Amino acid sequence: MAVSKRKRELPAAARPKKRVKAAPAANEATAKAAPDGAAPEEYSIPAPVSQGKWKNKERVLIFSSRGINFRTRHLMQDLRTLMPHSKADTKMDRKDKLFVINEVCEMKNCNKCIFFEAKKKQDLYMWLSNTPQGPSAKFLVQNIHTLAELKMTGNCLRGSRPLLSFDPTFDKEPHYALLKELFIQIFSTPQYHPKSQPFVDHVFTFTVTDKRIWFRNYQIIEEDASLVEIGPRFVLNLIKIFQGSFGGPTLYENPYYQSPNMHRRLIRLSIAAKFKEKHQVKEVQMMKKKESKVLIEEDPTEVVFETPAEEKPVEIQLVKPESKAIVKDKRKPRKVQRKKQKKLFRTEA
Repeated sequence: MAVSKRKRELPAAARPKKRVKAAPAANEATAKAAPDGAAPEEYSIPAPVSQGKWKNKERVLIFSSRGINFRTRHLMQDLRTLMPHSKADTKMDRKDKLFVINEVCEMKNCNKCIFFEAKKKQDLYMWLSNTPQGPSAKFLVQNIHTLAELKMTGNCLRGSRPLLSFDPTFDKEPHYALLKELFIQIFSTPQYHPKSQPFVDHVFTFTVTDKRIWFRNYQIIEEDASLVEIGPRFVLNLIKIFQGSFGGPTLYENPYYQSPNMHRRLIRLSIAAKFKEKHQVKEVQMMKKKESKVLIEEDPTEVVFETPAEEKPVEIQLVKPESKAIVKDKRKPRKVQRKKQKKLFRTEA
């Protein structure tokens, strides 16, 4: 082993003192005058933007299961950029049960969760949960369009706090009122969050049409307060609302929900029904062709109303018809002469 020499420690008096940079005096800054001889410039330090205290410690964990496609991954990344109070985690294995997510949220110090569950590499489900007590809601995600895909003209500041706009139907029915409170706690950025900006320049809208919840993100333009879409956009089809987090007693089940497997099955059955109908029509036509033809006897009364046409006498022309006189065009020789004259002029030139 190599032996290293120890450096002798110097006494406190012998140690060299660090140089401390002196702050420029306020009088020196004010004493400096402008080159034109104008009044001296004033230097003022602006106050901090957010002077309040961060009290609402909401943290949202956004992650997914294995087997998601590229569009879902981009949507998940867009939600993380729009929500500065969110956290990320690695993909969860399919074999693990959903109750494990409560432990993951506890380790990540998160009290809300957005979990994307992929099935059959074509169906996407979204879980919104208040961990660990509940409630939680399961949605089927449809019509996904990400920020990079839309290329909208709208834009907003990264980390700014959004306004949340809800459809009036959220206040009429109890299950929509529960979802409204869940959306508010998950998607609203807490005030004075360290990663947030103290500006409000975009709106999250939740609209209920066709028994589904439509999510849109709009920019608020300062000049006339008009809205320009930014993205992303997607549609949530509610399946169930559970009392617990990722399970428990069912509080509400959507009677209008149709699973994607059933939807695909109905499409296949409709195509098969059309094919069967065409096949049956062909079979009927073949049966008719194979049947023996029945000869119908002639009806003697059919000729009663037939009236024979009058016979015209045949005329035979014995004399040769007179030939027509050929009338020559008087203008034609003049045209020929003009053409000859033109050729002569060209040859001379």
